[in-house]
Amino acid sequence: MVDRAALAALEAEIVACRRCPRLVAWREQVAREKVARYADEPYWGRPLPGFGDPEARVLIVGLAPAAHGGNRTGRVFTGDRSGDFLWTALHETGFADRGSSRRADDGLTLRDAYIAAAVRCAPPLNRPTIDERDSCAPFLVRELALLEKVRVIVPLGGFGWDAVLRTVAALGHATPRPKPRFGHGAEVEIGPYHLAASFHPSQQNTFTGRLTAPMLADVMRRAATLAAGSDRPTLIPK
Repeated sequence: MVDRAALAALEAEIVACRRCPRLVAWREQVAREKVARYADEPYWGRPLPGFGDPEARVLIVGLAPAAHGGNRTGRVFTGDRSGDFLWTALHETGFADRGSSRRADDGLTLRDAYIAAAVRCAPPLNRPTIDERDSCAPFLVRELALLEKVRVIVPLGGFGWDAVLRTVAALGHATPRPKPRFGHGAEVEIGPYHLAASFHPSQQNTFTGRLTAPMLADVMRRAATLAAGSDRPTLIPK
């Protein structure tokens, strides 16, 4: 059984984190100054823990919260267009109970999937520094260790891919050499985990057609297929 109390304690530790002065200053500045379209809404303005099914066999790893998405709503991939794109794919493939999410309290639930970010605070220009990346890395290591049933990891983008490789290595599973290269649809097995990558659903990818809805849905169907060998009922993608 997954230790849900330990997972909740980790979530609380993540939310309270102030390790990176630049990220703390930025996330709080954004929460104070807001943007016109959200001027009347409260902002979360803190780091984001993971979200989803603690018994999940599939872990999805993104880059970091969006300044006016997760940093506003308090839930990863919630309240921005990247999240809209991802939730649609997760709903289509049976992982989510609805295809959109604008607020953290909207009741959306995930089945057999858990979502986390490599960096837990919104970074300026969506670009964390190497030191910020490394300061945040232990959170994902501990999260994955607690999510004992995860067997498939879906990194979103090259940053997520590299973060997952480092995370798996930190848990004692040697990364193949040469280092596996990121690409949409790239796959590799490392220890007990099967990585299946997708381009990140950022607007620069989705607006240009580099990542389409069917492409992301295909990766999630592949993740469901790879995860189907454990003791939980197999998802039936739509």
